[in-house]
Amino acid sequence: MTKVTTLDNGLRIVTQNMPGLETVAMGIWNSVGGRDELASVNGVAHFLEHMAFKGTTTRTSKQIAEAIENVGGDINAYTSTEATAYHVRLIAEDLPVGIDILTDILQNSTFAKEELEVERGVILQEIGRTLDSPDSKLFDQFQETAFPDQPIGRSLLGPKDIIKNISRNEIKDFMTSNYNPKKMVVSAAGKIDHDEFVDRISKACLNLPKGTTDNRVVANYTGGEYREEKDLEQIHLITCFKGTDLHHEDYYSLLVYSSLLGEGMSSKLFQEIREKRGLVYSISSFAFPFTDTGLFGVYAGTGEKQIKELIPVLCDELKNSPNSISEKEINKGKAQLKAGLLMSRERADSRCRTAANQLLCFNRVIEPEEITKKIDNVTKETVQRIATNILKTPMTIASIGPIKNLESLDQTKKRLN
Repeated sequence: MTKVTTLDNGLRIVTQNMPGLETVAMGIWNSVGGRDELASVNGVAHFLEHMAFKGTTTRTSKQIAEAIENVGGDINAYTSTEATAYHVRLIAEDLPVGIDILTDILQNSTFAKEELEVERGVILQEIGRTLDSPDSKLFDQFQETAFPDQPIGRSLLGPKDIIKNISRNEIKDFMTSNYNPKKMVVSAAGKIDHDEFVDRISKACLNLPKGTTDNRVVANYTGGEYREEKDLEQIHLITCFKGTDLHHEDYYSLLVYSSLLGEGMSSKLFQEIREKRGLVYSISSFAFPFTDTGLFGVYAGTGEKQIKELIPVLCDELKNSPNSISEKEINKGKAQLKAGLLMSRERADSRCRTAANQLLCFNRVIEPEEITKKIDNVTKETVQRIATNILKTPMTIASIGPIKNLESLDQTKKRLN
């Protein structure tokens, strides 16, 4: 059963009791992410997430880790384009430890200079690892190309020059000016008593930041091209279009389309391009929805000689897909979505995260019955509509590797007209 309580300060608390479990997943989600940064401090949201574990007024970084690991739990965090989360997983009887640690780091982090310098070096290594990984770098570059000169298009890690020089005050100020109880959700799932949990959270969250800054700007998908000639064995390629936001009426139709087009070994792209023609090592489609926009694209890893044939075949598949989709494929895509939804509900950490994100995005927790009904309402016509409409949006192409045989963006666009 899902229960939600809102405290006087606006902090929302959601729990989902899961009978039969002896563990609990719990976290604090903030509606603050990479797209809320100013260009001058690009990467600060992710840097802040790292610093949260580096010591408070009452604990060192080692003591934070030991407090959780001494009871067999784990603690972690992540930064995305639109949110930052700090979460733990524990035996249920040790939940007070998790509450104490997470509320401590959000209210009492010291951002000690020596710890900051250590973590600065770690993040610079993380950036270096991304730059050394062509597919990781490509996904950063393609989003920047799709959304040029916008916070939503910038790398979450930030550029090296900014990370090398970002100051303690800039990190601390980002937290105190952007974090606010009204933009936060505390979520827990597993063996959990709602009233007891609410009481503990309300007593522990007396000094949360009360920032009022709102730097989030409406996204403007533009599209374009990124090309990087590099001595690699493979070409890494992304072809992308504007997708749907999380609130769009065709959101689930897009998910079904993505599933049947390029997710799994039986998908259209995998069967035609990899199995039948052997043009790629890997190929898959993806849908990245945000609160006010979205992306839909195809990733492929191919060879220098195969790229000439790949692009025409890929364009043909995209162009012909609205008319070649069968009811059988629609039903398969719907079944995959529903199975994924129901399977994820068997994991406490997944339910914890989903409820938090739904509250942040929709201001309510959406029960699985409502989602499955929306999936069931997807029809061949709605999938054809979204598949057709996507191709009318500007194209984004990003590539890294031996790309001298890759045709221009304009040539590829013509293939879809």
